[in-house]
Amino acid sequence: MGQALDRRALLFGAGGLLLGAAGCSGTPKTSAGPSQSTATAPASGPASTAASASASVTHPSSASSSPSGLPATTAWSPDRDDVDPAVKLRAVQLVEAIGAWTAGRGGAATAKRRVAALGASPSLVDQAGALLPTADAAALQVVDAQYGGILADSASVLVVCRQWTPGHAGGTTIDVRLSRAQPRWKVTALHPARPGAALASVPSAARQVLADSRIVLPPAAQADIRSGNIHPSVLRAMLRLAGTYRMYISVVRSGHPLDVFGTNRPSDHPRGRAFDVWQIDGHAVVDPGTSRRLVESFMRDAAAAGSYNVGGPLRLSGGARANQFFTDNTHHDHVHVGFAA
Repeated sequence: MGQALDRRALLFGAGGLLLGAAGCSGTPKTSAGPSQSTATAPASGPASTAASASASVTHPSSASSSPSGLPATTAWSPDRDDVDPAVKLRAVQLVEAIGAWTAGRGGAATAKRRVAALGASPSLVDQAGALLPTADAAALQVVDAQYGGILADSASVLVVCRQWTPGHAGGTTIDVRLSRAQPRWKVTALHPARPGAALASVPSAARQVLADSRIVLPPAAQADIRSGNIHPSVLRAMLRLAGTYRMYISVVRSGHPLDVFGTNRPSDHPRGRAFDVWQIDGHAVVDPGTSRRLVESFMRDAAAAGSYNVGGPLRLSGGARANQFFTDNTHHDHVHVGFAA
C-alpha cells in the first residue's frame, strides 16, 4: 500500500508484517452476521494523553474561538509510517467536522453543511448518534485512530474521541467505514459505540481497573467496563499488565466491528473478551521509533496473562499454543489482546 508500508516492512525485517489480513481475530461462526459496531452514551473520565495523536494546529472548537469556556483541542494527524495515512485522516476529519462546532452552530443542519464542505455525503450526519449531542457548542479531541480492518478497497477506522459541551465532559468511539475512491477515500457509514447502561453495583475487578491510573481508558471503554459486559479474564489481564506497563487502551467492547473485518467470523471485542492498546508507557505502537523490545515484551506478557490471541506489529515466534501471536496490516498500529473465555 505504498511507500509508508514498505518503509515499515523494511524496518521490522522480513518477519515484520503479513500483508492482506483484515480485523481482530475471533471464533469462527457458521453464518454471516452484521458487521457494525456495538456502543455509546458518553462517559466522563480523566483526560488522556493525546500527544502522539495530535498536531499543533488549534481546532476550530478551541476555547480561544468560543466564549463557551470549552477546552482547547488540536486537530489529529496520522503517523507518516502508517499503512495508509490518508484513510485514517479522511475518517478523522469527518468525525471532527461532525463533533465540534462553535457557539450557535449546533444541530444536524449545520453539521451537514460542514460534512458537505469536506466532499462527503451530508446523510452521514444522520448516523452520528452521540457524536452530535444537543448543545450550543462542542469541542472534540481525537485520542487515537486505529484500524478495525484494512483491505485493498475498504477499511474500518476506529476513531476514539473525547468531547466537551458546556457543563459536560464525555466522548465516544466511532467505527468509520470507508471505500477506496478517487481522489480520496470515501466514508460510507458511521457506527457509533453503544456501551450499554452502567451497573448499579460494578464488580470489584472492574472497579479496580477503573481506579488504576496505569490503565488509561477513553470514554467508551470506561462505559464498557461500567456496564458489566466485560469478561473477568480481560479485567484480570489488564490489572496484571498494569503492574508492569502504563497502558493506553483504545477499544474494549464497543465501537469495534462485530465481525473480523472482511470476514463473517465474530470478533472477540463485542463479546467483551478483548481489548486493544495503542500506546505502551507513553510510546505509540504505530511509531517506528518505539522500541521493538518494549512492544515484544508487552505482547509476550499479554500472552502470559492468559490471552490466546495476541496481535501486533511484530511477528513473534513461540507461545504456549499454536498461532498465539499474529501480525497483519490492521494490527501494525495497536496490540490486540483476546481471550477465549
